[in-house]
Amino acid sequence: MPARPRLSVLVVTFESAAVLPALLAALRRELAPGDELVVVDNGSGDRSAELARAAGARVIVNRANTGFAAACNQGAAATTGDVLLLLNPDAVPEPGFRDAIVGPGLEGWDLWMGLVLDGDVVNTSGGVVHFTGLAWAGEAGQPAPPPGGGGQRPVGFASGACLALPRKAWVALGGFSPDFFMYHEDVDLSLRMRLRGGRVGVDPAARVHHDYAFAKGPAKWRALERNRWATIVRCYPGPLLAAVAPALLVLELALWPAALAGGWGGEKARASVDVLGALPRLLRERREIQATRTVSPARFADGLTADLSSPYLGALGRSRVLRLALRAYWWGVRALLRNG
Repeated sequence: MPARPRLSVLVVTFESAAVLPALLAALRRELAPGDELVVVDNGSGDRSAELARAAGARVIVNRANTGFAAACNQGAAATTGDVLLLLNPDAVPEPGFRDAIVGPGLEGWDLWMGLVLDGDVVNTSGGVVHFTGLAWAGEAGQPAPPPGGGGQRPVGFASGACLALPRKAWVALGGFSPDFFMYHEDVDLSLRMRLRGGRVGVDPAARVHHDYAFAKGPAKWRALERNRWATIVRCYPGPLLAAVAPALLVLELALWPAALAGGWGGEKARASVDVLGALPRLLRERREIQATRTVSPARFADGLTADLSSPYLGALGRSRVLRLALRAYWWGVRALLRNG
């Protein structure tokens, strides 16, 4: 990578006119000569595309909402920089962000993210992936560290709210799976990078502020469940998949009453139908992805966790009995993989 890599910033908008000006103003202060800004507008009915053009961005306008994943692929194909950075339209970088976000690429990281804040608390300091495929924002809700606090470190996955990698690596990975539409595509991309032996991390020196809300309606649960299973099928090496299959079955049985009680039972059912219908395609994609694997199943498993530490899991995540049981199970899986 060049000593001063050119940065390509990619933003996907959908009805984003209310939040986009703050991002555009921050980028105007941050971007260096030779950097570029590409905005893909997914059929907004507001002034998102107009605002982006006025700020000097290259704008691609879709007539309909093609989804975050497909729009990122579309926009990335139009970039020319050395480092590709995905930013949410409401993610506002702090001063010094530009040089901080390209830094990890110069230090050997293959896929990375910045620290994402929501006001004075953490939105995500690096994604966490449970061995059942559940994934969440690390340290969500904890007090924001002071600027400059903490160094680069590995994470389970890099959040699509502020995700960076060499553009050549994006091309080699094939970008996001457009069938994900939105949610979990960043987990899938990160796991595919780790299958190739790539390092996935966070640099807290690159800070952005993101107005985050977990609740997006019942349809979000359908996408999360569908894409969780797609990621497992596509990315988990065979020995790992076989070892965690009992846990996946138990989780599936436990999720149904939780979904019904939570009012998203219908979305859970639709997600199951989605996965079954897509299974032939997912298995074809699995063969292609697993053919790129250069690490052992045991090393791939190093990036997964047994603890359900997400604050969004409530009492389930705080259960000491469940925590001990999951840790014991995962210890057995890890031992099996090491000795297999």
